[in-house]
Amino acid sequence: MSVVFISIGSNLGNRVQNCLNAIEEICSFSKLSAVSSAYETEPVGVNDQPWFVNCVVKIETALSPLSLLKQLQDTEQKLGRRCKGTLEPRTIDLDIVFYDNLVFKTQELVIPHPRAHKRRFVLEPMCEIEPDFLHPVIGLSIRELLNQLVDSGKVIRIGRLSTTYPQKITTYSQT
Repeated sequence: MSVVFISIGSNLGNRVQNCLNAIEEICSFSKLSAVSSAYETEPVGVNDQPWFVNCVVKIETALSPLSLLKQLQDTEQKLGRRCKGTLEPRTIDLDIVFYDNLVFKTQELVIPHPRAHKRRFVLEPMCEIEPDFLHPVIGLSIRELLNQLVDSGKVIRIGRLSTTYPQKITTYSQT
C-alpha cells in the first residue's frame, strides 16, 4: 500500500459539505489515515471569486498514481465539477500532493504537486497531520517549507473534520 496526501478544495456551494462528500468518496477506493482541519483560504491568482475551504487527507491505496488520478477525476465529476480551468471557481478540486516519496512526471500528472511547496493552503493543513514529511525533491520537511514560505495568502482554520468507523465522515465542528 502506498501513502498518499491529497489536497481537497471547494469554493462553490456548501464548501464544507463538498469537502466532506469528497472524503467519503475517497474512502470508497482507499483507506483513510488522517484528515486535517478545514481552512478557509483566499483564492490564489484571482480576487473576484469566493474563498475556498481546503483540507488535506492522508490515505493508503493500492492504486497506481495514474489510476488514483482517474478515480479522483471521476469523483470530481460525480460531485459536480464542471470547470476545466485552473483559476475558475469549482465545487470540488482534488490534487495528489505526494505519493509516497515518488517523483513522477507525465503529461497528465506531476508528483510531487509542482506548486504545493509554495501554497500555504496546502502546507498549513498538511503540517497539521504530517509536519515531518520530507518533500522528495526539495529535501525539507513540511514544517520547514511552511516556516520559510513567503505566500501572504490568508489561511484561517475554521473547524475540525471528524471521522468515525467505517471511515465515513459524519461531523464538522468549529473548534
